[in-house]
Amino acid sequence: MSRIGKQPIPIPSGVSFEIAPEKVTVRGPKGELSERVSRDMKISEADGQVTVERPTDRGQHRALHGLTRTLLSNMVVGVTEGYEKRLEIQGVGYRAALKGKDLELALGFSHPVSIPAPDGIEFEVPQPTNVIIRGISKQQVGQTAAVIRKQRPPEPYKGKGIRYEGEHVARKVGKRA
Repeated sequence: MSRIGKQPIPIPSGVSFEIAPEKVTVRGPKGELSERVSRDMKISEADGQVTVERPTDRGQHRALHGLTRTLLSNMVVGVTEGYEKRLEIQGVGYRAALKGKDLELALGFSHPVSIPAPDGIEFEVPQPTNVIIRGISKQQVGQTAAVIRKQRPPEPYKGKGIRYEGEHVARKVGKRA
């Protein structure tokens, strides 16, 4: 039995589950998320908890069991608390600013890089070298952070670029004479 898949998902107050064949919708105080799930997985709601069961012990069903439970759990956390990723910008002249809802980055190019905010994502720039990405979908927050980081990933010689908060960049020694 999957250790993750067999754990029940507690439903906090203010959160509602709508279970349909192949689709689960979760509504909460921060918004609404829906996800397609495999029709093989049996999802049931009872006593303020949601459980996921698999039909057989085949490898594919075992893999889907834990995945489905984790996706549903992430949806519950998203509609109640939300998710956020923090990015740090390092480098002389590298900075971020908000232009309306979009994020504008100065990253040493001859032009500023503009990143539009996808639906359900909001940017916050507390300092010109820090960016906070918030949203209710864990996947969308992580994807948006990865797109921003990809604009100028940290380089190993001087460490300049965009990195996740707390990320360690392995530094290399430069040329030797």
